[in-house]
Amino acid sequence: MAYSEHQKERIERILKEKSINFEGRKFMGGYCFFLDDKMTVGLDIDKKTGKNRLMARIGGEAMPNALNKKGCRPMDITGRPMKGFVFIDPEGFDLEKDLEYWVQLAVEFNPFAKSSKRK
Repeated sequence: MAYSEHQKERIERILKEKSINFEGRKFMGGYCFFLDDKMTVGLDIDKKTGKNRLMARIGGEAMPNALNKKGCRPMDITGRPMKGFVFIDPEGFDLEKDLEYWVQLAVEFNPFAKSSKRK
């Protein structure tokens, strides 16, 4: 498994407590949560460090403040950072309040995100 089942359950609990309709599915070697067919947050294992990693789609406006948070960096898989996406290392989401912060930030951006669902 290329993601932590424990971390997956933590995110599911937060979304359920907020009464948010979501779909979770294995995605690109990890696990992603989709709201309204839009990628919102996800999990995988960083191949370089072997540690859990959180992905959040937070949008461009939230990026400057987010990048000042512990463990946060631009999401870069191909050598070119993805606009509006960040990776957060474990020290940035181990605490419940920190994980809730990232999930909430991603949920708040979701209505403004473009759907990647093909029609």
